[in-house]
Amino acid sequence: MNKTEIKYYLIMAGSTSHMLRGDKLLKDKAVGTSLVPAPSEYGTVCATAIKVKIEDKEISEKILRENNITIEGIYPDKPRRLAGLVEKLMDSVISPEFMEVLKKIEDGEDLKEQDIVLLLSTERKAEKEALFHAADRMRKEIVGDVVDIRGAVEFSNYCRKDCRYCGIRKSLDDLNRYRMCEDEIMEVVHHLHEIGLKTVILQSGEDLWWTPEKISSLIKRVKDETKMNITLSIGERAKEEYELYKNLGTNNFLLKIETTNRKLFDFIHPDDDYDHRVKCSSWLRELGYLNGSGNIIGLPGQTVEDIAKDILFFKEMGINMIGIGPFVPAKGTPLEGYPQGDIEMTLKAVAVTRIVCKRVFIPATTALASLDPDGQTKALKAGANTIMLINTPAKYRYNYQIYSDKNMVDLESAFIAVEESGRKMPPYLKVKREDCIK
Repeated sequence: MNKTEIKYYLIMAGSTSHMLRGDKLLKDKAVGTSLVPAPSEYGTVCATAIKVKIEDKEISEKILRENNITIEGIYPDKPRRLAGLVEKLMDSVISPEFMEVLKKIEDGEDLKEQDIVLLLSTERKAEKEALFHAADRMRKEIVGDVVDIRGAVEFSNYCRKDCRYCGIRKSLDDLNRYRMCEDEIMEVVHHLHEIGLKTVILQSGEDLWWTPEKISSLIKRVKDETKMNITLSIGERAKEEYELYKNLGTNNFLLKIETTNRKLFDFIHPDDDYDHRVKCSSWLRELGYLNGSGNIIGLPGQTVEDIAKDILFFKEMGINMIGIGPFVPAKGTPLEGYPQGDIEMTLKAVAVTRIVCKRVFIPATTALASLDPDGQTKALKAGANTIMLINTPAKYRYNYQIYSDKNMVDLESAFIAVEESGRKMPPYLKVKREDCIK
């Protein structure tokens, strides 16, 4: 490996708390950092590294050691080459332009927007197979074969926003609204902890009844009683509020951009502001969260170029968790009559996102599973490495349908998708497939 090819280094801390504190220390000292899932050779699928520029390596190490941050190792962030990718395809029906982009992927070069558009636009069978193969190889080499399993609790379907595509938008008068109480939520959290899951996703509409005090109380209980990692997904809040939750131990925050096309964003979000949404994501990154975002494939008027720009946005923003799902119309919304998103385009977007963004968590989304029974298996084969279970109690879950006919992904379906894709369940899981058979 030629030394000039190394542009970044990955710092592995001794624990999650040391990693997050270290990242904030470096940011406070004006060192540019990003948090990225560690390559499989440096840690488990859940391990996260602090990424710094080569010129900041020495000062970063000095700052961390002076502040008693345990460092397990500092490793070069090597370009990911996929040796032999092109050679095996020489006899395939692949255009010279597509082959040229594959050669860039093989050599570890960054793709430009026109390269991404070309990959997303292909309709040739051999080219699509080559794309999925490249993404799957990239996934295997960077995060390994283990699929991270997380459990979600949708604890409130009240929302102050009126997004045109959403099945819990505030103007839906006939929706049965609910708010789970703290004890109900904790009952689910304890179940997830008992089966071995490491991360709980606490998700709701933008429900301001859940004040900072109430959210804080819930976070404290999850941490005190289970020590689980927490992903919050509660929408746009003040920076001070995000900071409060971070200081209480929240690890991740999911706030989807949905689209980076401003006109399309404004169309589907009549009471949102694009710049403010991006600002919220920037705050989350500055505060040291593992930052989640994502987009919807097949929104009315969306182009392939829009999707390419979304993927580059995820890379440039240093997004750690990227949820990509097809548009699924929700009954009673202004977009109810529009066609659903294309499954194949969604899978291509998953694959290209893996190739471009590399060390990220990409879920095999519930929306894919809702449109295609094999959707999660296909996503795992296209570069995804995470499954989110729906653990909302039965009496509530069918009233939390951002889109209609939502597939309630459970542990049994996760086992099936993981096995069918030739992947591995995480070693921390304390149940086997036979325990899940209904």
